[in-house]
Amino acid sequence: MRRDQTRAKLFTRRALLLGGGQMVLLAVLGGRLYHLQVIESDQYKMLAEENRISMRLLPAPRGRIFDRHGVELANNQQNFRVVIVPEQTHSVEETLSALADIIPLETIDRDKVLREVRRNRPFVPVSVTDNLSWDQFASVNLLSPELAGVQPDASWSRFYPFGAAFGHVVGYVGAVAESDLTGDPLLQLPGFRIGKNGIEKTADLALRGRAGTSSVEVNAYGRVIRELARTEGTPGADTMLTIDAELQLFAHTRFGSESGAAVVMEVATGEVLALVSTPGFDPNSFNLGIGREEWGTLVADSKAPLTNRAIAGQYPPGSTFKMMVGLAGLGSGAIGAGHRVFCGGSTQLGRHTFHCWKRGGHGWLDLVEAYERSCDVYFYDVARRTGIDRFAETAVLFGLGAPTGLELPSEGKGLIPTRTWKEATRGEIWHPGETLVAGIGQGYVLTTPLQLAVMTARIANGGRRVTPRLIRHLAGGHEDAEAPAAIGIPAAHLDLIREGMTRVSNSRRGTAYASRITIPEFAMAGKTGTSQVRRISKAERLTGVRRSEDLPWIQRDHALFVGYAPVAVPKYAVAVVVEHGGGGSKAAAPIARDILTEVQRRERDRVRFPTGPTGAPLELRRA
Repeated sequence: MRRDQTRAKLFTRRALLLGGGQMVLLAVLGGRLYHLQVIESDQYKMLAEENRISMRLLPAPRGRIFDRHGVELANNQQNFRVVIVPEQTHSVEETLSALADIIPLETIDRDKVLREVRRNRPFVPVSVTDNLSWDQFASVNLLSPELAGVQPDASWSRFYPFGAAFGHVVGYVGAVAESDLTGDPLLQLPGFRIGKNGIEKTADLALRGRAGTSSVEVNAYGRVIRELARTEGTPGADTMLTIDAELQLFAHTRFGSESGAAVVMEVATGEVLALVSTPGFDPNSFNLGIGREEWGTLVADSKAPLTNRAIAGQYPPGSTFKMMVGLAGLGSGAIGAGHRVFCGGSTQLGRHTFHCWKRGGHGWLDLVEAYERSCDVYFYDVARRTGIDRFAETAVLFGLGAPTGLELPSEGKGLIPTRTWKEATRGEIWHPGETLVAGIGQGYVLTTPLQLAVMTARIANGGRRVTPRLIRHLAGGHEDAEAPAAIGIPAAHLDLIREGMTRVSNSRRGTAYASRITIPEFAMAGKTGTSQVRRISKAERLTGVRRSEDLPWIQRDHALFVGYAPVAVPKYAVAVVVEHGGGGSKAAAPIARDILTEVQRRERDRVRFPTGPTGAPLELRRA
């Protein structure tokens, strides 16, 4: 009996201990549940909502680009495209094959889609093709019930109304490459495009705008169930350029089949009215996704249509450089206003003979007459007296030998050589004969058409350090250019240079007299230039140099002309380069004449018709 009672007491004690332990565990569990479900309920509710709701970015419409009068140079048009959702198809390959019977779908496009499908989850839509015609889009819509997983879609695409005439200025947009990724989530959106060249690249961030958001409900696998809310993005900022669209089109057309460049700018403000490079390319091809064949044609073209010659083409300036040599000679005191030189057709330096372009020579000339007739012997003499370093300093003051800062990528630097430059880069001393060659814009001297336009504008405006600008309005604001400072060139020296340039175009003995502007109030001043691309042999000089047009195109001289108008009160400066065009007076001067005539005629018409002869709006507005 006692033994039984002892066992009962022991069992009761153990039961109480076990029960007490269970009660403690229940209490701890209850406390923890209370803490999670009551005290921290808001936090876990938020986490649960984040797992259920997905926030997605929506690209905003890209900002438009206008010319100075409100003409659209780049806009957005409706883009009909097709996407495919892999999980909704029985076989992606079979669906693509069926789709290829309705719309053009090359093998390379199908391979690209299959790569994207393998990289993404099966429920993520993959773009198949863009920019379908309405008939193609309608056909896909009509047959979509038979094409499992295919979804016709309408979005927006970039469009350039003027094509090749503005390809180098406006640029183009393209798909985001891996090297373009900066951490911006917008760049990872399927089909998102960014600026790749021209103004599209320079102003890309402003043109992109701000993304919108879409709140969608998703399941545990991330599949979209429904859209809960949507906030549209802020459209990109419209951008207004200084370019005059009609003048740009005129200049581009005026070149015809010639390869070259032209730049027109206001001498007082630096605003660029035309920036032409020919041949050009159609930026719409890049937006649509340029094909291998078209890309291969552009790359293989010997005239390099992808190169913006106006800012990146680097050419010996030829006789257009003589203004720098004359100003340096006057400024250094090496020559005076009445300095005269006899030209007999050549000059001697040591054992070397340096020839003038005119075999018989020009006789006695002063500075103004030397410009008028473009005498090489005169400027050999000035260069020898002045020295390479001194006229290199003058050239830099007028914008040569360094990028101008224009708002476009890939601007060339040009080259204004000096003694120090040659020793540092080539490890050689500078020779006196090289000074003479540089004195007529040959040898190591290289400039871009844009730099030549800046040089001419600074001569025309009385020696003010004007700089070129291409953007008038950006991000809704007006960018006022600062008044240009004076270079420090005596007015009397500039007057002599301008008198010589006036005679070039308006004196019967001037090298550009045949290309003068005959309307008195439109009269231009200028300077012709011809830069050699090959050495003329002694035998050719003895037998007579062949005419440029008789040589293969690649061996012909480059033709140049720089000028300004009107002569009385200069407003516009122009620089024209015709690659392998022969003589500047025959090939480049007529183009410059027609461009300067057109820009002045347009100004006169705007005074008579304030809204412009084409009725183009004068204010920047978003439709």
